Amino acid sequence: MSRLSWISNELEEQRKARLLRSKIEFTPLADGLCEFEGRRLRNFAGNDYLNLAHDQRLIDAACKAAKEAGVGSRASAVVCGRSPWHVRLEQKLGDFEGQESALLFPTGFATNIGVIAALVDSNDIVFCDRLNHASLVDGCRLSGARLRVFRHRELSGLARELAKADSYRRRLIVIDGVFSMDGDIAPLADICDLAEAHDAMVLVDEAHGTGVLGANGRGACEATETEERVTVRIGTLSKALGSLGGFVTGSESLIEYLLNSARTQIYSTAIPPSVCASALEAIKIVEAEPERRRRLEQLSSTLHQELASAGILPLPGCQGAICPIPLTSPEQATLAAEKLRAAGFLVGAIRPPTVPKDSSRLRITLSCAHSESDVRDLVKHLVECL
Repeated sequence: MSRLSWISNELEEQRKARLLRSKIEFTPLADGLCEFEGRRLRNFAGNDYLNLAHDQRLIDAACKAAKEAGVGSRASAVVCGRSPWHVRLEQKLGDFEGQESALLFPTGFATNIGVIAALVDSNDIVFCDRLNHASLVDGCRLSGARLRVFRHRELSGLARELAKADSYRRRLIVIDGVFSMDGDIAPLADICDLAEAHDAMVLVDEAHGTGVLGANGRGACEATETEERVTVRIGTLSKALGSLGGFVTGSESLIEYLLNSARTQIYSTAIPPSVCASALEAIKIVEAEPERRRRLEQLSSTLHQELASAGILPLPGCQGAICPIPLTSPEQATLAAEKLRAAGFLVGAIRPPTVPKDSSRLRITLSCAHSESDVRDLVKHLVECL
C-alpha cells in the first residue's frame, strides 16, 4: 500500500464539504475582462485595482528590460548584486513611500515571513489580528516568538495582552492595513496609541492599500495619518501596481538590517529585471494619474448604493475596492459563483480555510476599468443568484 494512500480520503472529505480547489484555466485580459474555461467574463475577482497589469507602458518597460537583461535574475541579490532595475525600483519605492530606503522581496508572502522573523524571535512576543492574511499569520508562527491572537478590531483584548507583556525583550503588533477578505481598514491610529503606550513596534501590510488609498496612493497608513507612527510598512507590487513582488520601506538602518537578516530575501532568487521595470513604470503612473484612484472610489460608491437598493448587505465596515457578500455555507458560495459565471461575471467564492468556519462569502473586487453599467449588471445578477 502506498504511504500516500491517506491523501485520497483527505481529498474526498474536502470534496464533500465543497472545500476542494482544482486547477482552472484562466487568461487575464485588459480592461477588467478575462477568459475563464473558454468563456469571456467580466473580472470581479482580481486585484488589478488600477487596471495597470495590461497597460502598454508597463508592457513596453518590461519588454525593453527583458531584451537588455534577459529573462531571469540568475541568483539572489546578495550573491550577484542588484541590477540597475532593482536599484532604481528600490530608490523609487523609498521616495514614493516617503522613506529613506526600501528592499525588494520575491513576493509579498516572502516579505511578511522574512521581515517578521527578522524582527522577533523566541525572546519576544507578537500580536496578530485574527483575520490577518495567512502570510502574516505564518510569519508570526515561524518567527518563534510568543504569539497572541486578538479578535478582529477588538482592541481591548490587544490592550490587555500588551499590559502583560512587559517582560519580553521586544513587542510587535502585526496588522493588515486593508483586510483582503473583509475589505475594512485597520484602526491604525488606535493601534499606534496602544503601541506607544507599551513600547511596541507596529508592522502594517499595505498589500491592498498601496496605490489605492491615501492622497498620494501610499495606502492605509497615509489615509489614517499614521505613517510616522508605524514602525515597518510592507507592500506588494502584484495588486494595484499590476506586477509581481513584495517590498518593505523604512530607515536606512532598518533596510540594512533586513538585508542581512531576512532569510526569504537572502536565499531567494531576485525578481527579474523586467518585473522591476514594469513596477517602476506603475509607480510613475500612480503618481501622475490620481484619477484612477478617484474612479475606483466612485465605482465603490456605486456598488454599495446598488447593493443597498437591492437589499443585499455586504460585510460591515467594508469600503473601497473589496466588497464581500456574506453567505451561509461553502455550498452557497460556490453555487452563487457558478451562477454568476454563467451570467458572464467572475467573482471569487471564498471558503474556509481562507476565511473562518461558517463565514464563506462572495468577494467582489473592483477595477477602475469597470464601468457603472458593469457594476449595475453585476448587482442585478447577484440578486438572482442569492
